[in-house]
Amino acid sequence: MSGTSGTPTLVLGGTGYVAGELLRLIAGHPRLHLAGILSDSKPGERVATAFPHLAVAYPDTTYLSLESTEELIRTTPELAVLAAAPHGVSAALIDRLLTVAESAGNRLRVVDISADYRFTQAEAYQAVYKHAHGAAHRLQQFTCALPEHLSRLNTPYVAHPGCFATAMLLALVPLMALQLVEPDFYVSGITGSTGSGRNPVEGTHHPRRHSDLYSYGALAHRHAPEVVGIVERLTGHTARLHFVPHSGPFARGIHATTQARLIRPMSSGEVREALAAFYADQPFVRVLEEAPRMKDIVGTNYAQITAAADGHSIAVMSVIDNLTKGAAGGAIQWLNRLYGWDQTLGLTLPASGWT
Repeated sequence: MSGTSGTPTLVLGGTGYVAGELLRLIAGHPRLHLAGILSDSKPGERVATAFPHLAVAYPDTTYLSLESTEELIRTTPELAVLAAAPHGVSAALIDRLLTVAESAGNRLRVVDISADYRFTQAEAYQAVYKHAHGAAHRLQQFTCALPEHLSRLNTPYVAHPGCFATAMLLALVPLMALQLVEPDFYVSGITGSTGSGRNPVEGTHHPRRHSDLYSYGALAHRHAPEVVGIVERLTGHTARLHFVPHSGPFARGIHATTQARLIRPMSSGEVREALAAFYADQPFVRVLEEAPRMKDIVGTNYAQITAAADGHSIAVMSVIDNLTKGAAGGAIQWLNRLYGWDQTLGLTLPASGWT
């Protein structure tokens, strides 16, 4: 288990897959230690019961109740908070804990992984998620972007984009920022079953998903408006996104193919050179000449991308781990940034391979 020295860290979200991935990464982080993990439905239960693979790191750690979490915040001058609560829950929960910290004169550094703080306007959130935002007055306190795409934060807190959004933004942002393509994107993405969450449903039931591949939410996925909004805020250009997600027969990883028309004729090599220059100072994004493979990044915070062009159109292929780069790893990368540490701290473990 991560030691008791270093920055105390609070995880919100309890027993979900992203919370488990956060715990795994915190255990190996040299400057973070787990001060508490909130599960209002399982207070007092052992974390290792929900995550047996983490028993060696957290043999005796138990979940906190909401009341115990609030007491931890009142008595701790500064806490790092990584929020993996579900959308529709996270906004109000974070608001409540920030209010407790503010009343006590303490400080929280918050990275939210849910969808609740990814939009700048409550109306835009409600249009997608069909319910009112839980803390609309906090929206302007959060910035949503990938760490690679924003050199400076102007808000105290961060919202990490979703997993599919991460895979798409890795392609869309440089293509739009460099004005290489027309602003009409066609994306096909395949995700592993962990992207559907921990609660069993038909779409993630192994006999249904094994050795199968199928689309869902074609041209109507809720991440599309989020991605379009982020692209516009970062590049100043409006994009049109046509996204078809697919469920893959594997547990972890996302493969996304983004297609668009080039503004001027370019070769595959020229496009790859432009992408490599754009990400030259970003250690977690690797631009390859060959096709990226998920086995090379699963379990890591690394992303791999490549591009092919025929002079008139372009295809950018990107692969990430949905639980790491697309969620927990990206959030800790942001947390490193919030503390002024090297953004790679605790995140450079290579892939296991042959997963």
